[in-house]
Amino acid sequence: MNRFDFTPYRRTMVGFDRLFDLLENHNRLNSGDNYPPFNIERRGEESYRITLAVAGFKPADIDITAQQNLLVIQGKKADEAPAGQYLHVGIAQRGFERRFELADYVRVDAANLEDGLLTIDLVREVPEAMKPKKIPVGTQKVLTVVSDSDQAGSAAA
Repeated sequence: MNRFDFTPYRRTMVGFDRLFDLLENHNRLNSGDNYPPFNIERRGEESYRITLAVAGFKPADIDITAQQNLLVIQGKKADEAPAGQYLHVGIAQRGFERRFELADYVRVDAANLEDGLLTIDLVREVPEAMKPKKIPVGTQKVLTVVSDSDQAGSAAA
């Protein structure tokens, strides 16, 4: 098992604890289960799509939960008796749970199930207050204090 030690970085980098924890725990959380297979696609500057191959699942069998920085997709098949006698079962229809860590300000825009593929569209929407702003460099403005008597005189005029 490859383990990278982030201890030297934790001493000098403030506020990255969540990122280091995610990287350290990634192997423990995704312990080899590759079902169902999935793709992650970047569709634009601020949009993404996750596609999962969920053959045999109906929309009622799939539960998608989005919470802060976490997307959980669960599939639960109803216990149905097979219609025939199978000689080989190669199409997996067992229940599953997939978790995706989401960056800040990423939200689920839409989800669709078509032709055995579950597509989940994600959009990153950074609030205006968090976007970078250009600060003009110029002369310092002189601030003046306005008193109540100045406001009364200007209101009478």
